[in-house]
Amino acid sequence: MKDIKSMTLAELTQEFTTDLGEPKFRAGQVYAWLHRGARSFDEMTNLSKPLREKLAQRYTLPFPTVARRLESQKDGTIKYLWRLTDGNCVESVLMRYHHGNTVCISSEVGCPMGCAFCASTLGGLVRRLTPAEMLDQVLFTQLDSGLPISNIVLMGIGEPLDNYDTVLRFLQLVNSPEGMNIGMRHISLSTCGLVDRIDRLAEENLQLTLSVSLHAPTDEVRSRIMPVNKKYPVDTLLAACRRYFEKTGRRISFEYAMIRDVNDTPEMAQLLMKKLRGIAAHVNLIPLNEVAESPLKPSLPETVRAFQQTLEQHGIPATVRRTLGSDINASCGQLRRKFERENGRM
Repeated sequence: MKDIKSMTLAELTQEFTTDLGEPKFRAGQVYAWLHRGARSFDEMTNLSKPLREKLAQRYTLPFPTVARRLESQKDGTIKYLWRLTDGNCVESVLMRYHHGNTVCISSEVGCPMGCAFCASTLGGLVRRLTPAEMLDQVLFTQLDSGLPISNIVLMGIGEPLDNYDTVLRFLQLVNSPEGMNIGMRHISLSTCGLVDRIDRLAEENLQLTLSVSLHAPTDEVRSRIMPVNKKYPVDTLLAACRRYFEKTGRRISFEYAMIRDVNDTPEMAQLLMKKLRGIAAHVNLIPLNEVAESPLKPSLPETVRAFQQTLEQHGIPATVRRTLGSDINASCGQLRRKFERENGRM
């Protein structure tokens, strides 16, 4: 049976008209139901009963359920742990900003990248998500919260470019005018630095924002906290970022987790400034979220401010990410890991 929600409107129309013998407008009706969050074909009341039965025999229509829901009493951030149909869980976080509501979603169950500061990668990769499972995180977060989603960040559990084809299909679905119609300029995609995939993404020439998890300006430090650097060193990664900008004209955001006595020294700030010179870049300094299994600690606030000032004094725009959901452990991977421990799955 086929996963109907992972299909584009064009694909669905093709199947309805050629395989099912249905008029074109029926595909549009079904597509609209799917992107409004229908949980079964029986909910599609403007379809005949025989057609609904035919669809149920031909297609699967899975949907996630809420395993845990935590809401911050400080800033209204909502963290969801979604249980998928196979029992695996992924996280999404709804963050409220003055410019609209942003949902941070996952692209994989677990992560293969092994970054030392991230809870998502503990236990490695379990499996990759489907386009529908990524779309459902946006759709059901909106339905459950009652808040309209205007922005999406692919920065949850998993490495989006490791699940490349699925992510591209998800972007096509969520951008669809007949669906949620969220514009590419309202979507950010984060990567730990898969150079071959960055080059491939550049050829797509999408108007999304590429966020690169840099976290250190030297190969010695970056390789210690990010194993991917052994395959794609800093200079190789930054060369790909330059090619990406030349192709798309889109400024790149560099994520930089501030880790005490690891990557936050004045010397590191100077090196980072020199490495990014000539790149259309913005640096997002992120106070490290502590992970119980890691000895790494967040930088002191005054260290973060000094680091930021060094970059800005040399013409590199830098901001300190606002911490949201601190009272509910809103950083990715922590809720899933706690849930699995409690339920004897690790």
